[in-house]
Amino acid sequence: MFTAQIIALDLEKIRKQAPLVHNITNYVVMNLTANALLSIGASPVMVHAIEEVEDMVNLASAVVINIGTLSSHWVEAMAKAIKAAERKKIPVVLDPVGAGATPYRTATARQLLEAGPVAIIRGNGSEIRALIDSGARTKGVDSLEGSEAAVEAGRELSKKYSCAVSISGSTDIIVKDDKTIRIANGHPLMPRVTGLGCTASAITGAFAAVNSDYLQAAAGAMAVMGICGELAASEAKGPASFEVSFLDWLYRIDKEEIEEKLRLG
Repeated sequence: MFTAQIIALDLEKIRKQAPLVHNITNYVVMNLTANALLSIGASPVMVHAIEEVEDMVNLASAVVINIGTLSSHWVEAMAKAIKAAERKKIPVVLDPVGAGATPYRTATARQLLEAGPVAIIRGNGSEIRALIDSGARTKGVDSLEGSEAAVEAGRELSKKYSCAVSISGSTDIIVKDDKTIRIANGHPLMPRVTGLGCTASAITGAFAAVNSDYLQAAAGAMAVMGICGELAASEAKGPASFEVSFLDWLYRIDKEEIEEKLRLG
């Protein structure tokens, strides 16, 4: 059974172990992603050079692959990182940013899923559906689908790739095999800050580094994101102050806030 206590224990492990999370992510979100990982207690690294990516994976506790700003060299580095993670037996989180927007982007996400085992796929409803349904579309990197509409696609992906699938939305839905966890935390200001979805994937990597039950790890990450979003919004004047407060709450959040605020759908 998934509980606030499990989340709090994983958070404590992250802060004690400071796992190195290797991100191959996009230019838009690198700074926010790194600061979010530092705030929660993990250690970020952003390496995408083909010449060193495998060596960096060998130092890491988790790998996060984010296809937000694609190029052929980055795709090659991503595939190498996934294969290196398989050899080291550490979890990979794949964020198929904008899958469904262009054929190249969708094909790349699917290609990376075949490069080696992925522990968790994390995306919005449209992105998750696009990995299964060639007719599914996104609005740039924004979702045209709610999380509920992507549940069946998420289950299909979970079975096909033996992974957990985390679908973000007004309610975050995490599926693995026949299990489902719904997280009802969050705030409407969150989509107003660029990169918070990508940040969720990075935080998911930190949780996966300390909890090999990837359904629980993915759900814990989304719960902490949502709760910190609510707490930040309560004191923010708008998106800019929200971002600062959000990072502060990633640093400050503890067992009491999690127990008080967690809403399971």
